[in-house]
Amino acid sequence: MNNKNILVTGGLGILGSALVKKLNQKKIYNIFILDRSKNIKKIKVLELGNLKKVNIIKGNFNDYKTVFKVIKNKNISTIFHLGAITQVIDAYKSPMETFNSNIIGTINILESIRNLKKKINLIFSSSDKAYGSLVGNSYLENHQLKGNFPYDVSKSASDLIVQSYVKTYNLKAGIIRSGNIYGPGDLNMDRLVPHVIISSILKKRSILRSNGKLIRDYIYVDDVANAYFMLMKKMINSKERLRIYNVGSKENLTVKNFVKLITIMINKKEIYPIIKNNSKIEIYKQKLNYIKIKRDLKWAPKSNFKKSLKNTIEWYKKNIDFFNGKLN
Repeated sequence: MNNKNILVTGGLGILGSALVKKLNQKKIYNIFILDRSKNIKKIKVLELGNLKKVNIIKGNFNDYKTVFKVIKNKNISTIFHLGAITQVIDAYKSPMETFNSNIIGTINILESIRNLKKKINLIFSSSDKAYGSLVGNSYLENHQLKGNFPYDVSKSASDLIVQSYVKTYNLKAGIIRSGNIYGPGDLNMDRLVPHVIISSILKKRSILRSNGKLIRDYIYVDDVANAYFMLMKKMINSKERLRIYNVGSKENLTVKNFVKLITIMINKKEIYPIIKNNSKIEIYKQKLNYIKIKRDLKWAPKSNFKKSLKNTIEWYKKNIDFFNGKLN
């Protein structure tokens, strides 16, 4: 089987672009990014345009015919399905669009694999939010998936659907449930890290939609990309049909403390955020137990937290012009 042709959905997102660069460094993979906009400015700021063996195809994974055609014509052997509506607040405002993208979009990929009857490795990007409210000290991979709010439910459902296709139709899939990813290349100003960093660079107060007391795992994008790559290598060399892993970190912080750290690193003093406290659609505390992936894949986060944050801040300073006018 040719294991060199790889399809990445969500390839212009923070995780997708980091993973594409990692794959490209190996110089043996042909990488195809399926993107609905093929945004030239995004491609440029993410430094993907000049990468050899990286091809960007304009198309939407919400369209089954497009997905089927790409997988068949490009002889795809591995699919990283990272594309999704990822924002809790966006999902709250547009639940129908969220369910269509996150659930039906995932089914389109699964159905394409099933109907092509090909031995394709699918690696699906789930989320810690798929578990729903935390019971106990941390989530384990065998915990039930019980999302409540639209985004959480979309991840619970699509995660279970992937598992169903594996068990029912003998497909081969890996599922990663990660914490909150930060790092260079996050272009979504509705997400915490880009918003706070840009606000701090401009010496403005950031705006928090929560009360700042929500607790999350924060994990550097390169560590997460490495987990996806290691899972792919393991799946290629293994007959096991389904692998599910948590990808977490030691940095389990409140939003307030994380924001405080960023503002001090940029301005040498804390810039207090504006607390909106109007979000009642988010889980209070989340913490992932990642012993399983350490045991099976020998993966662990390698990045130094403060050094990684510094690298992230420097990237935003370098690309500040891209974000002009995008700060609320």
